[in-house]
Amino acid sequence: MGDTEFGNFDTFCKDSTLPVCNLLSSNHSQTGPWGGCELRGISLSNNRHLGNLGSIILCGVAIAVSAFLLLKSEKKKAAVGRREMQLFLLGYLIISICEIFSVGVFPLNETVRVAFSAIHIGMIIATCWILMVNAVVGYQLIDDGTALSLGLIVFSAALLLVGTGYIALDTGLDWTGYWEDSYQLPNRNIALYVLYQLVPLIFLVAFYVLEAILVLRVLGETRPMIYLTAAAVLFAIGQVFQYVVSKHICEGTDGKIDGALFETLFTLLSVVMVWIFWSSITEDDWPMPVGTTYP
Repeated sequence: MGDTEFGNFDTFCKDSTLPVCNLLSSNHSQTGPWGGCELRGISLSNNRHLGNLGSIILCGVAIAVSAFLLLKSEKKKAAVGRREMQLFLLGYLIISICEIFSVGVFPLNETVRVAFSAIHIGMIIATCWILMVNAVVGYQLIDDGTALSLGLIVFSAALLLVGTGYIALDTGLDWTGYWEDSYQLPNRNIALYVLYQLVPLIFLVAFYVLEAILVLRVLGETRPMIYLTAAAVLFAIGQVFQYVVSKHICEGTDGKIDGALFETLFTLLSVVMVWIFWSSITEDDWPMPVGTTYP
């Protein structure tokens, strides 16, 4: 992947199943001018296919796990950042729903698939932003769970969702014609490249660094870092499956599955570890400062 030029998606879409590829294909599917192994999955009637059944099933599991963790979080009444963590889980739940119809290659009307893909991409960015803000909340610069805290998070995340969603929809539905060149090789779209490939990564790295400082310097503990690092490693493994191994899985299974299935699995495990990390640092026995903000 090192020879992929900045802003181009052709190599990514050739080797991986990504929601953005639905926007850059003339028939709004994972099949485009980039070629590569086609994810066909299970054959249906009228020459239709259910692309990645395993990914769809795992998305269903992710939805159930998200709902369970939402309820579990509700019981932690005194936990710092409880409502903020619930916002993150809600965002991940919505991502999992959208993933069924975008990455899962569910047989849909083209316009509907573009809409799900646009929401999927927008929610990835918004949810990563919410996760990063969760780390900031831990420093108690603003009281967590208040209308001000939640309002700022929801408003800023909504701006990211709407802005990214508009660019994605304009690309996929060609409202203005501004992104029309994206349909041709090398499928160049700088805006989506930055928003989809780079911005979430920046937010995730910032989350890890902020939480590491909080745990090691403020709490003076190391055990929670095991959970945080495990979450980072699991997420990274999922990305390796998505961007590096996917092509080989698709070719080896004759298009039955690809790396998207494993990316969904490891991302789910990463989210669970993030929740366990958050739960571990909100236990009552940590030496938390009272009445002051963290240094």
